[in-house]
Amino acid sequence: MSGIKTLQPTLLWKWFSQICAIPHPSYHEEQIAQFIMHWAKGKGFYAERDEVGNILIRKPASEGMENHVPVALQAHLDMVPQANEGTVHNFTQDPIQPYIDGEWVKAKGTTLGADNGIGMASALAVLDAEDLEHPPLEVLLTMTEEAGMEGAIGLRPNWLQSEIMINTDTEENGEIYIGCAGGENANITLQIERKLNTFQHSYQVGLKGLSGGHSGGDIHTGRANAIKVLARFLAKLTQEQPEFQFALSDIRGGSVRNAIPREAFATLAFNEDLATLQQAVSEFEGVLKHELVKVEPNLSLTLKPVENADTVFSQNTTQKVIHLLNVLPNGVIRNSDVLENVVESSLSIGVLRTEEEQIKGTILIRSLIHSGNRYIGSLLKSLVTLAGAEVQFSGYYPGWEPHNDAPIVDLTAKIYANVLGYAPTVKVIHAGLECGLLKKIYPDMDMVSIGPTIRNAHSPDEKVHIPAVQTYWELLTKLLAAIPAK
Repeated sequence: MSGIKTLQPTLLWKWFSQICAIPHPSYHEEQIAQFIMHWAKGKGFYAERDEVGNILIRKPASEGMENHVPVALQAHLDMVPQANEGTVHNFTQDPIQPYIDGEWVKAKGTTLGADNGIGMASALAVLDAEDLEHPPLEVLLTMTEEAGMEGAIGLRPNWLQSEIMINTDTEENGEIYIGCAGGENANITLQIERKLNTFQHSYQVGLKGLSGGHSGGDIHTGRANAIKVLARFLAKLTQEQPEFQFALSDIRGGSVRNAIPREAFATLAFNEDLATLQQAVSEFEGVLKHELVKVEPNLSLTLKPVENADTVFSQNTTQKVIHLLNVLPNGVIRNSDVLENVVESSLSIGVLRTEEEQIKGTILIRSLIHSGNRYIGSLLKSLVTLAGAEVQFSGYYPGWEPHNDAPIVDLTAKIYANVLGYAPTVKVIHAGLECGLLKKIYPDMDMVSIGPTIRNAHSPDEKVHIPAVQTYWELLTKLLAAIPAK
């Protein structure tokens, strides 16, 4: 971890190293929140937490900028916890282990937490620095963004004094975001009929080694969803080899709702010749490697014996879950008619698990427009009705409507062009940002989102580009210095 402290800008990377050292997955941000509060109060800053745990820190303006427009820097405290198979890591207790690989910083076997740890580190570095020009400054650090934006939803009204907000959760150098998709969870439940397991064999089929990634930012890339691909295999086995009779005793995949699942597993109980299943697995793996040779070069479909369970799903339940998952829409539903090369609406099943009496799946619906969200919700209602399942919707958050005439957008673009040597791209992102929710609470606040290049967020392949962090820091500090007087 000491290696990244040698990178430039030193103060930002020092803070990122400290953030990596303190566990902070969603719903477990309290330790890092207390550390930051203790530090801020020790520096003599105003520091307070609201009813849901969000942190607000205020720093007076640098000399000569007291009468300039006040600005808030905003980041979220939590990170997505994902680990490679075989990596033993307790995200609530163990530190992230970052390391330098050429021009990138990565983590050993886990997500790095550059989303949004770099943004948080930059905000804390601005607070920590004594040589920067800036207007009256606020830093807002929100709780549990990755698991449902709960901090932004519960943010205290009339708390912030700033007129401009700079969100630090963008993940592409040279781009300025002024809008984002809204989202909602669709929670599907299918009741399980069980029967006594009288089968001779139980084998687990496992799909592993997929790329995963952000279910918003990466949804257009064609990366495979492990849950969907496994369902396709099971449906193929049922439809093309009906003589191979089996029952499921378990099916699961994914671990967080906003990441494309990298792994999925199903346990099959059967009496038939094992060679039939072995051949089906081998042939389907070959099909996948041919189809997905570019986007999923490391996939593998495995088969291993497991202990027989006491009960298995009935044939009715086995067929229902297979066919429900196989026909479940997933991925890009529609591209925007208004914004070029932007996804309008999508969905991704992120988590599937078997409980004692139910199979539960969590889907994240995203759309730039409310009607798109409602359309996908209607599709899912029709589908689960046909399958004899149920769906409940929760955690809705609005999109961030773009306003490219806001003065902060023009100023950011001007400063960024000077830093880059070319004009930045001003755009809307399909991933969710907290700005939409924050704009509802603070409708008169102008907002913009910037950040460095981060690849493969929400997966253990996550990495942040070191030169882009330097560019981002230069933009951020010059932008703060250029904020106009009131």
